[in-house]
Amino acid sequence: MEKNHLSRRQFVKNTSLGAIGLSLSAKSYSRILGANERVQMAHIGLNGRGQAHIAAVLNVSKAETIAFCDVDIRTFDGSQQRLARSKAGPVKTYRDFRLLLENKDIDAITIATPDHWHTPMAIQGMQAGKHVYVEKPPAYNPQEAEWLVAAQQKTGMVVQVGNQQRSAPTSIEAMQDIADGIIGNVYFGKAWYANTRGSIGHGKQVPVPEWLDWDLWQGPAPRREYQDNLVHYNWHWFWHWGTGEINNNGLHEMDICRWALGVDFPTKVTSSGGRYQYEDDWQFYDTQVASFEFGTDKMLTWEGLSCNGLKQYDRDRGASLQGTEGSIILDRNAYQAFDKGGKLIKQVNERSLSATTDTTGIGGLDVYHMQNFIDGIRVGAKLNSPVTEGQKSVMLCHLGNIAQKFNRTLQTDARNGKILNDAEAMTLWSREYEDGWKPAV
Repeated sequence: MEKNHLSRRQFVKNTSLGAIGLSLSAKSYSRILGANERVQMAHIGLNGRGQAHIAAVLNVSKAETIAFCDVDIRTFDGSQQRLARSKAGPVKTYRDFRLLLENKDIDAITIATPDHWHTPMAIQGMQAGKHVYVEKPPAYNPQEAEWLVAAQQKTGMVVQVGNQQRSAPTSIEAMQDIADGIIGNVYFGKAWYANTRGSIGHGKQVPVPEWLDWDLWQGPAPRREYQDNLVHYNWHWFWHWGTGEINNNGLHEMDICRWALGVDFPTKVTSSGGRYQYEDDWQFYDTQVASFEFGTDKMLTWEGLSCNGLKQYDRDRGASLQGTEGSIILDRNAYQAFDKGGKLIKQVNERSLSATTDTTGIGGLDVYHMQNFIDGIRVGAKLNSPVTEGQKSVMLCHLGNIAQKFNRTLQTDARNGKILNDAEAMTLWSREYEDGWKPAV
């Protein structure tokens, strides 16, 4: 059987199932807590994935939540009640995260805000001496992804990206099997997502609700008038604040495909699709097929169907991996391997299931991933989804959107993902910021 280019020894060395990585720099080691101390956590953004963060910390060892932060004051009561049901809390609450960062008792923050906040907030958190768990996408654009890596390297703080499937025992086992050659040399990965989202309609400018700090919600984004179909979820579909379905959900499975292929940045990117299901304010694509080539011998694709939930392989989301000796189907809850004739040769199911298409996504993988983050802080455990890997995967998503936006093939630099010989496409590499809010590394 032909071996994949990544040996088992290399694989174990580079993943969390290998030995705990304690060969840390003096700067990093000085920030690790004592072995018996509990990591004091604060959660920023309490709608959607923020609730998954709270639930995860309640189920990990050596960590506790001591603060909440949100610009929507309605979120605090329900979040306090979640703690109370587990005989924890109540905790201190903040509307302005900058005041939270002044709290010296907080060791680490989790970020589950709108996308345009992820990198600026993570950078300020690191600069304030906090470790950071940041939801996907870790960056609103490619420039922010570069800044995020630079800030982590400069501060030495622990930063985990919320690609929780990287901590799934079944996914890790699948990657070990790939390294051992179970399906030969892996050359193609396909990621997909299917849901039945409805129309977001046409928003109207209305007064800002009294429960919302609209100015702080916008933060680093240039100011816009409030409209009634943005908060708290539909901002995903507006370029000014969101990054589309490919970043919202495609990032997870594309990250798995990239991991399996053993590749970093692409050399060629194409994308096609549009907003086909409804005529409304949604600015991104409810139907998108993006393709990424890595040199001449590996590629992956992403197929996103936001408004038609027909499953593939009986799964509404997942990844398939094709190799010279067989194939693998992999999702958050199971792993299957097949020979070249399609015969099932291995199946492993997750012991704890995770949600797949709701807007919170609570499940067992959150606990594994959060525990890995806590262990990274306390004892220097190797992170399953460090920011350097998150940067490579989020870059795929942004390049897919840029190729779609300008309706052309992008040639990209395999060393860093930069778009080659296309100044117009590179205008989306970064953004304009509200005065006083541009991140500084």
